[in-house]
Amino acid sequence: MSQPYNRVYNFSAGPCTLPVEVLEEARDGLMNYQGTGMSVMEMSHRSAAFEGILHEAEANLKELMKVPDNYRVLFQQGGASMHASIIAMSYLKQGPKPQYITTGTWGQKSMEYAKVVGELDEIYSGKADGYRCAPDFDSLPINPEAAYAYFTSNETIQGVQFQQDPNVAATWVCDMSSDILARNVDVSKYAIIYAGAQKNQGPAGVVTVIIRDDMLARVPENMAPMFDYRVQAKNDSLYNTPPCWPIYMCGLVYQWVEREGGVSEMNRRNKEKAGLIYKAIDESGGFYKGHASQEVRSIMNVSFTLPDEALTERFVKEAEAEKLDGLKGHRSVGGIRASIYNAFPKEGCEVLAQFMRDFAARA
Repeated sequence: MSQPYNRVYNFSAGPCTLPVEVLEEARDGLMNYQGTGMSVMEMSHRSAAFEGILHEAEANLKELMKVPDNYRVLFQQGGASMHASIIAMSYLKQGPKPQYITTGTWGQKSMEYAKVVGELDEIYSGKADGYRCAPDFDSLPINPEAAYAYFTSNETIQGVQFQQDPNVAATWVCDMSSDILARNVDVSKYAIIYAGAQKNQGPAGVVTVIIRDDMLARVPENMAPMFDYRVQAKNDSLYNTPPCWPIYMCGLVYQWVEREGGVSEMNRRNKEKAGLIYKAIDESGGFYKGHASQEVRSIMNVSFTLPDEALTERFVKEAEAEKLDGLKGHRSVGGIRASIYNAFPKEGCEVLAQFMRDFAARA
């Protein structure tokens, strides 16, 4: 199966595959966006043209995720890791110690960032078993009075994903960087959702923050303006020059998701795509071993191992020759990782699954 423009199947964990028609649309408007005589990369962020791009992207994301009226959508800089720190700086000391649920590397890192600010309670850690599991929310000692309760919805490295929203009352904060728009989410259950763009939304350089109004009111008075969500909301994400091009690209992706059938359709496709690869793992007689427990397998990042490192290196090399790129697993887990975000084509999963069967048969 051939890709348009002789493209590879890009299994990178991020930045990752974007829809071809979005790339084409961005290309076609690169030199002269809608008759403005300039590219989006050149226009003033104070111009009517860019404000239109920004507000349309915001409205489209709200529509896709059914964001309630008492939330704001912000387009921010700094990457998701910086916002993990901003959240701790803003809220950690407001009430009883915040509670952290760590099911993988990114949750662990976020907790480490927060510890720089103050004390917290880690109420679940999957570290002892190599981050293979995720708990049921109702099995945890959640304190509804805690400053906040924090988790990462999908761990890209270990391939562990929560399969549902929290069902326990708390001030929930979620890093949804790698599965936003991949499944339907009840935004009303969260105080803050934030997500780096470079998985399911657009290119790297922008972070979307969906924040409830009462959390804006709780921002401390002594926050630096760039870290102050209240200031950012008051200025409609335009306090300083925002990442204009990534915001534009996110807006195009939101429109693409809507045209393709919305978040429910993305979820259906993602389950189907992931199922093709997990089937190849499960039917390999143990040659391939999935990292995550079956009940929390990610539909975004499929992590698995081969019998030894030599076979793994050979797998990666031969896969690259077949235009299956970016499959080498993270160093902390090893093995193989296939990242198959919303825009990744089903055909690529079919090609990989067949390659896995062929490789196992001849290894």
